[in-house]
This record gives sequence, C-alpha cells and structure tokens, in this order.
Amino acid sequence: MFQDPSFQITVTPLQYVLSIISGILVGFSLGLIGGGGSILAIPLLLYFVGLANGIAPGTPEYSYITHLTLGTTALAVGINAYINSYMHFKRGNVRVSEGIIFTIPGIIGDIIGAYLSHLMSGALILFLFGFLMIAVAIRMWKSKCNPNKSILSNNSHKLTLRERIKIDKVLPAGFLVGFASGYFGIGGGFLVVPGLLFSTGLDMLRAVGTSLIAVGTFGVAAAITYAVYGYVDIVISLLYLVGGVAGGYAGSAIASRMPRQTLRKLFAIIIILVAIYTMYVNRVGVVDLLHFL
Repeated sequence: MFQDPSFQITVTPLQYVLSIISGILVGFSLGLIGGGGSILAIPLLLYFVGLANGIAPGTPEYSYITHLTLGTTALAVGINAYINSYMHFKRGNVRVSEGIIFTIPGIIGDIIGAYLSHLMSGALILFLFGFLMIAVAIRMWKSKCNPNKSILSNNSHKLTLRERIKIDKVLPAGFLVGFASGYFGIGGGFLVVPGLLFSTGLDMLRAVGTSLIAVGTFGVAAAITYAVYGYVDIVISLLYLVGGVAGGYAGSAIASRMPRQTLRKLFAIIIILVAIYTMYVNRVGVVDLLHFL
C-alpha cells in the first residue's frame, strides 16, 4: 500500500500563482474546444506547477504527490462541473432523472476506483494515465464539432423515462465511467457523454448538459475518498477552480470566432505529446504493472 510517507510538501507562493495559471489554461481549453480539455489538469499540476519536481518516480514520496494531485484536481473539476451544470440547467439542457440514474452506479465505481488507486504506485497510475490521454486525443481528433447533433430522433425527448433509459446498459456504463473517474482523479466528461448517449435516449446537447451532474458528483466523491487518506490540498484546488472559471469564461467568449475543429486537432497533438512525456517520466511504472499482474 502506498500511504502517506510521513512527509509534508511545501508549496511556494510561485506555485500558488502557477496553480491559478494552470486552472486558467484548463478552463480556457474547455471553453474553447469542449470536452477533453481537463485531461491536462493532472500533468500541469505535477510538472508545470512543479509538485513532482525533484522527486524520483517509483518512490513513496512520488506516489504521495501523485495521489495528492489526483485528489486535488478531482475536487476542483467536480465543483467546476456543478457550477457549469447550473448554467446548462437554466438553458433546459439538463435531464435530472437521467443524470441521477447514471450517477448512482457511478458513485460506487468512483469510490472503488479511488480506493484501488490509493493502493497503486504513482508511477503506475500516471503511466496508465498516459494511455488514457492518447485515447482522448484520438477521439478529439476524429470528433466533429456539432453540439446540436442528435444521435436519435428529435422526438426522443417525448419518450417516457422508462423508454429512454436502458437499465441493462446504464448500470454498467455508469459504474465503469465512475470507476475510471475515481481511479484517475478526473471528472471524466469525455467518458460520461458517450456513456449517456449509449445508455439513454438523450440527444447530444442534453447529454453534454446532463453529464455535468455525473462529472460533478464523481469528482467530489473521488475527492472525499482521497481526502480520507490526506490526498487533497484545499488551497490549490480552490486556486485551480478560480482560474478554471475565469479561463472557461474567456474560452467560451471567443469560441464562436475560432476554427474549433482545427483547434481540437492541434490540442489533440499537444495531449499526445504530454502523454508521451508523462509515460516516459513514469516508465518505471511498467515494472510495477508487471508485479501487479
């Protein structure tokens, strides 16, 4: 088990400032290109803010810093999602019933994922996280930027809740998405939206709005689980949140004037490069993976 190795990190004033800047960058990317932008929150906190600087991967100290980063970003992403869900709710893009039904099994998976993550080395988690980043980048590269597109009939909103919800799909989909969110300390909006489309009768626009209920709940639930083991820095999380709200507002304000499809592809390339760097730095995680298997 990779518990707190009984040492305390010292966060400098500069790192607090960099935390705000990181939040701005993440929020700006989310506002500009939509889902997937938050995938850089963890690498930014580790390597740009510098919480992991000077600590060798594979050590107990590195695992502690990794778990602290996961818990801290989970809290910031969760609160930010709740804030955004209110704005979507006012526009009529949130289906509370579908969101709750999807979220309930997800909370169970989320807590289990966060607990299992606590048992793993930081290098292993981040090495696997690199694969997730690449998967997100590929999906971002291939996706079309049409938030009003529906995968079902435009009359799908007239169906009853029982007709829209596929219980045999929503339970495993919610659980698996929640598990990934808890394990990696992410809100997982880029996983929740496909999960909702797969298991409910929502169109794309309502799936995006409704997903924020799950993203917020998964983030907060994961943060609480990490906090039990001392893996949440409230100050950094709040600074991340403040920067994220400001960046999100700026990104949304100019999104309509930018070539979003081109930006998504450029951002996908950036994510892949960061993923390669993350996997290289944490290559010792391969040894931990082999031991785990």
